[in-house]
Amino acid sequence: MENLSVAVRRELLKNTRQVIVKAGTRLLASQEAIAGLMSGIEEIRRRGCRVLLVTSGAVGMGMRALGLARRPKELARVQALAAIGQCRLMSIYEEEGRKRNFRTAQLLLTAADLRSRERYLNVMNCINALWEDDVLPIVNENDSVSVDELKFGDNDTLAGMLASLTGSRLTVILTTEQGLRNRVDGVLGDRISVVHELNDSIREMAGGTDNSEFSIGGMSSKLRAAEIVTAAGEYLWIADGREPAILEKIMNGEDVGTVFIPRARRLSGRKRWITFFSKVSGALMVDAGAVRAVREQGKSLLPSGVKFVNGVFRRGDTVEILGPDGVAFARGLVNFDASDCLRICGRRSDEIHAVLGPNVDDELIHRDNLTLLS
Repeated sequence: MENLSVAVRRELLKNTRQVIVKAGTRLLASQEAIAGLMSGIEEIRRRGCRVLLVTSGAVGMGMRALGLARRPKELARVQALAAIGQCRLMSIYEEEGRKRNFRTAQLLLTAADLRSRERYLNVMNCINALWEDDVLPIVNENDSVSVDELKFGDNDTLAGMLASLTGSRLTVILTTEQGLRNRVDGVLGDRISVVHELNDSIREMAGGTDNSEFSIGGMSSKLRAAEIVTAAGEYLWIADGREPAILEKIMNGEDVGTVFIPRARRLSGRKRWITFFSKVSGALMVDAGAVRAVREQGKSLLPSGVKFVNGVFRRGDTVEILGPDGVAFARGLVNFDASDCLRICGRRSDEIHAVLGPNVDDELIHRDNLTLLS
């Protein structure tokens, strides 16, 4: 009888048609390492799956090209290294793809490309068009132009966002650890094969990968990616990219790495964008009754429950909804400018038409444009 860990893996692979693969900088130290990665991707494609590769390594490749041992602290220097390294990185990917008879394409993104709903859809359409033409999209953060407010933070998060955007059933994050491991009193223990729920005890185990001179990110960033992917109703699989033929082992359903199971309630594409991609422009603090109506009853947010308005925002912007304790528990697209919200907060729905006129919405945020954070 097959064990539960293998059964979970083989069940998720049954309907897998799109796979996101993310490889970290330390796995891309040479052309031989990249060749091994591309052989694994070739195997996934051979099984009839579309693949998108999220690659790190541009800054590291630039450092090697210039013989640098330490990552510079100055932003302009890091951006210059990314520009040098990205050309070299894509040249290798293109060469290795050509050896395996498939084409590659480069997409360089910043967080702003996914915060805008229009640009978000443009990215999705571009990826789908590349897949239709049987091309391997290779995505990296555009480090040459990114500044802090435009950065994803790490490519684990970027991979999670792309999985959500494309609705890909499986996201594989290749790292230098065997997977998520138990942690007791700060000491790492056995590998965890399957995570059914991302809770505080699981988050406390985040550790085991550290930043290096060549890379940024660790197990915590992989758990953030898992939150995005599982909320989208898809699977995330963390595995050791140093292990020979690791992608083939994954596609065979072997008990390697750690698999994260999707949430029972899958968010729609629009609500995923609101939750993970849109830029928050303000906040509404509400009373306990509004918290119950929104969180427990799935209702729209009405003006009567709003006690405080913060920020400068316009109709259609994303705002957070805070409970009486000041903690955000939901997020949504607001139907009014901030100035109008101030005029109607605390009022009953039948009163707002006397204040703003007859042709306005009854809800501050409609339930179809609202998503829970906790």
